[in-house]
Amino acid sequence: MTHTKCFPSCCFFLALLVMSTSALIGKSHSKGKDNPVLQYVVKNSVREPPVMEKLRLKTMEDPWNIMMVPPEQVQLMANLIKLIKANKTIEVGMYTGYNTLNMALAIPEDGKVVACEIKEEYVNIGKPFFKEAGVEDKVDIRLQPALKTLDELLAAGEAETFDFVFIDADKTNYDNYYERSLQLVRKGGIIAIDNVLWSGRVVSPAEDDITSQALDTLNKKLHKDERIDLSMLTVGDGLTLAFKR
Repeated sequence: MTHTKCFPSCCFFLALLVMSTSALIGKSHSKGKDNPVLQYVVKNSVREPPVMEKLRLKTMEDPWNIMMVPPEQVQLMANLIKLIKANKTIEVGMYTGYNTLNMALAIPEDGKVVACEIKEEYVNIGKPFFKEAGVEDKVDIRLQPALKTLDELLAAGEAETFDFVFIDADKTNYDNYYERSLQLVRKGGIIAIDNVLWSGRVVSPAEDDITSQALDTLNKKLHKDERIDLSMLTVGDGLTLAFKR
């Protein structure tokens, strides 16, 4: 008996999978701005200090504002920082400093955020808001490649002295940032890694998609990494939390 083919092709199934994955993720100010559930979450959970709102709105004037960490995500990280009583933190890729400001507000008065960025024009957007919030002395801006900064911290004997690291820079270097961060954080410290789902493209990276391949490789590495405890969340564009054992 001959059966009529009535099932979609594998490619169609894959497309559906990526589409369904993408539907789970998004930032409230970009891809998720038309998602009523995500907007409900923002409306009923985000408690954004006025100075952070000002910086967020200023950042939205920049054409690359999609790079900004959304308020629902920064609030989660602020709560984690407070939960583990973090004092020393690192941000790999600060952009305009919206999350830098968030971290600076979350740590104690004697705390420090080492903020890594390579574009001075972005740093200059955030600086006035750091000053307005009274946290400019907490923010140690390193205007140079982040790997250089992380290596300098290690060379200075600061291994295992940091409590929290947020990685959100060039994705092909994520593994390098992770390995150095794992040396820099203490036991019980957290490494938060952004964009780990990359709009769902990590599900089956295209052969020429180096970024998605790099993220997929790191995700699979972390899944097997016995040095950490792990949670991958569908927050923003995907957020991995690695807790150092």
